[in-house]
Amino acid sequence: MGSFIYHSLFIDGITYLCASDNALDTVTPSAFLKSVSDTFLRNPLKSQDPFFSSNAVADFQQVLGKYMMKYNKNQDGSSISTLRSQVTDVKNVMSQNIDKILESEERLNIFTDRTGDLQTTAKDSKKTRKILKRIWWKHFKKVIIITMVILLSIIIILLSTNVIPT
Repeated sequence: MGSFIYHSLFIDGITYLCASDNALDTVTPSAFLKSVSDTFLRNPLKSQDPFFSSNAVADFQQVLGKYMMKYNKNQDGSSISTLRSQVTDVKNVMSQNIDKILESEERLNIFTDRTGDLQTTAKDSKKTRKILKRIWWKHFKKVIIITMVILLSIIIILLSTNVIPT
């Protein structure tokens, strides 16, 4: 907003907010907010009534002032610290991207293996069907031949007994 960048941190129902004029540095404001939240959560102010006494607020304002001085002093080499924070951010993003790529590759390998297994199963299934069909036809031919032999035997027996006139 304007020339300021606002950073926030939400812990235990409390929102901590700070503004910085360096859009490229996200590490320092985050560290500042974390330090302030840690101090505030350890401070007896949190356990008091929602309406703090003016002395307690003034005491915490001094704590905030000390942290502001501490973190603003670290900005003397701001270009170096900014570059360091940028490099750190880029390294983190690159690490996350590499992890995502490796996970995707792993899932792709699993998918490829499953596809190969399905293709193998399909080929085996076709071969099995062909083999079963051949066996069925062989069996069917045997049944036909046996049936023909039995019928011919019956006809020959009937002819030899003169049951059937010739």
